[in-house]
Amino acid sequence: MATPYGSALPLARGRRRPDEFDRPIASALLLDEAHEELISQSHQRCASIGLSRIGSPDYSPLGKPDLQDTLERNRRLYTHAAPVMEMLYEQIVNTQSMVILTDSCGTIIHSIGDDDFLAKASKVALQPGVNWSESSKGTNGMGTALVNEMPTLVHADEHFMHANHFLTCSAAPIFDPRGNILGVLDVTGDQRRYHQHTMGLVKMSARMIENHWLSDDFRNVMRLHLHSRVEFIGTLMEGLLAVSRDGRIIGANRTALDHLGLSGAAVRMHSVTSLLGTSVGALVDHFRAPLAAPLSLSLPNGTLCHVRARFNWANWYGLGDPAGSPVPGEHALGVASAAAQETRPSTPAAAASASSSTAPEAAKASLPAASLADTPASGLRFLETGDASMQTLVNKVRKVINRDIPILILGETGTGKELLARAVHQDSERSRLPFVAVNCASIPETLIEAELFGYEDGAFTGARRKGAVGKIVQANGGTLFLDEIGDMPLALQARLLRVLQERQVTPLGSNKSVSVDVALIGATHRNLHEMIEAKAFREDLYYRLNGLVVKLPPLRERSDLRALVQRICAQECASPVPSLAPAVMDLFEHYPWPGNLRQLSNVLRTAGVMAAGEAQITREHLSDDFLDDCERLRARSGRPEAAPASTPNPAATDAEMAARETAQGNPGTLEEIEIEMIRRAVQAANGNISEASKKLGISRNTIYRKLRWNNAA
Repeated sequence: MATPYGSALPLARGRRRPDEFDRPIASALLLDEAHEELISQSHQRCASIGLSRIGSPDYSPLGKPDLQDTLERNRRLYTHAAPVMEMLYEQIVNTQSMVILTDSCGTIIHSIGDDDFLAKASKVALQPGVNWSESSKGTNGMGTALVNEMPTLVHADEHFMHANHFLTCSAAPIFDPRGNILGVLDVTGDQRRYHQHTMGLVKMSARMIENHWLSDDFRNVMRLHLHSRVEFIGTLMEGLLAVSRDGRIIGANRTALDHLGLSGAAVRMHSVTSLLGTSVGALVDHFRAPLAAPLSLSLPNGTLCHVRARFNWANWYGLGDPAGSPVPGEHALGVASAAAQETRPSTPAAAASASSSTAPEAAKASLPAASLADTPASGLRFLETGDASMQTLVNKVRKVINRDIPILILGETGTGKELLARAVHQDSERSRLPFVAVNCASIPETLIEAELFGYEDGAFTGARRKGAVGKIVQANGGTLFLDEIGDMPLALQARLLRVLQERQVTPLGSNKSVSVDVALIGATHRNLHEMIEAKAFREDLYYRLNGLVVKLPPLRERSDLRALVQRICAQECASPVPSLAPAVMDLFEHYPWPGNLRQLSNVLRTAGVMAAGEAQITREHLSDDFLDDCERLRARSGRPEAAPASTPNPAATDAEMAARETAQGNPGTLEEIEIEMIRRAVQAANGNISEASKKLGISRNTIYRKLRWNNAA
């Protein structure tokens, strides 16, 4: 499990380390004296309260009503932690491990892990509803981390109870912005598979949950993002401060406290002026511009610190311009009107709840009454058409929206990757700001750098006068969708990585950087792991894009074809919307759809035009090349022909007879069928690739690539 993070705990001088990163460490692992003292003190506490090392622990879970109450009390913690746990689990999958979340009392409220290890874990009741506090289960990662309020490793026989000696636990407490402990995030696994980097992953994941909690708590106030190195702003290493309208510091994450050298209580006694030597008004004036550069300010201890302020004007006022600047008038410098203050919920939690529950209703109220019934489904809800795999995908994506987690969408060409990306943008808080899509495969390699980063006047031959703004800057404040990211030239990947890390763009021919803030969504049909091994894709860029990875299923593997057909017909066909004849639906259900949703949409759009004014779409309304492909595939597979809905032809066409005569007993692989269909479409178009791509519903690049790879093979 190679990761970019450092060792979980420092080893004392002279202590041994594993020879290789992926080599399990023996149960006799030697750690530093501080760790040994921590374990010794925990064992003494367990002995003093009368716990037995060899007795049977209390494995009884909470009763159903009590468990339900516990889950309800910790629903917000679960909401913030669940997507982070999914990402953490992806880093440790197939390592005989599980990820666990407990509440502040040590009761497990959520867990995910490898099936084979979950079976072992169930023997010691590592499951929701069971309490793993130190007073209940003795020395263990979760319980001891709660007592010490610090990241804790408990390995093998360091567990107080013998029944738990087969485990290794790496746990980190989770704190709210005021320093109160919320719960513990833990990775527990087979002690023979211990890895020194696991603790680093757990600590970084706990920090991510804390940052999400702080941003949610203080979504309607100014948030200061700070670090001594400007390139770390916008990463998990940044400090976060929440500032009230009158300039008081009302919340901070642990990184900020470390930078400031203050406790949570001490930092809340400060104001922006006493802490950073500036004012709320000065910050608003500077960061009113959407591309303002970070400020360099001095901390009380004399350390130089870089600061960027963020303020969600639209959420605060319920309105605002696309640039994110406050609306002129009585709300200047972030001071809300008395009416707004009176209607605002009294607590951050109430504000979050009110915001999430009333936003859709407010949006509806702003529409004319006559238009409510006509408003189509949009966003992720539009993608819910009954397929189980799609529903699982949508549920995962919903958990990471507005959490500054990049999304990487995998899937074949035409499966709807951009449709999913637009749905994510539409459901996010950035929906009022730009959604900018860049197809990295369709832009010539010589122009893609200028297209992405922009350029100054005279940067290269043929450049526009006065230059051009790049796609990344165009997406500032909104969402940047990098489609077919696997086709980006290798040399350009390094520059993109730098932009994503530093959140600054330098146009071609310029020596000035422009700050940007974008939500990032990438997509590709390529196998990036294979490309990394072939040195065709940068591994560091992959891990920067690899927040939540989802794979869109191809149309041939989906169970919602009928629902998709109805929805596409409703969009593409003139009223009254025709239905599909049974014979046509039978054709659709047995067709492999190499162009996926794009091809289905093109076929139905054409058929809808041909069937205008008729009640049903029949075979006669389908294009000839599509029917030829269906017949050829039917003949190769040996499937009997469906009964036609209209008057049957007395004899098969010459093309159909030829297809039957040349069909093989083995229908071949899907890839072979796909290549053959593409070849036939190109032949039917007399070699015109553009015409063939329109008929198939796939891009010209895909046709070139498929035929080139097949010829090379």
